[in-house]
Amino acid sequence: MIRISTSKAREDFAAVLKGVAKGERFLLRRHNKSVAAIVPVEDLALLQAIEDRRDAEAARAALEDVEVNGTVPWDEIKARLGLGQ
Repeated sequence: MIRISTSKAREDFAAVLKGVAKGERFLLRRHNKSVAAIVPVEDLALLQAIEDRRDAEAARAALEDVEVNGTVPWDEIKARLGLGQ
């Protein structure tokens, strides 16, 4: 991974994009703190697939919890929280 300041990335944006097209990853830093990354589209697709898998696992776990524990009616939740009608 190539660490680069945000100002340098702005100055050399075309070179950064060329690097990304070749598979390089850039970590953008501002005031010595990492603030963003520029990565190839394939990396982004992999990250999105991982996120989708985790979301699906969480949804399955939530559905299993409902089957085991049931649900609480919305009106009851509002009453518990003092939200009124």
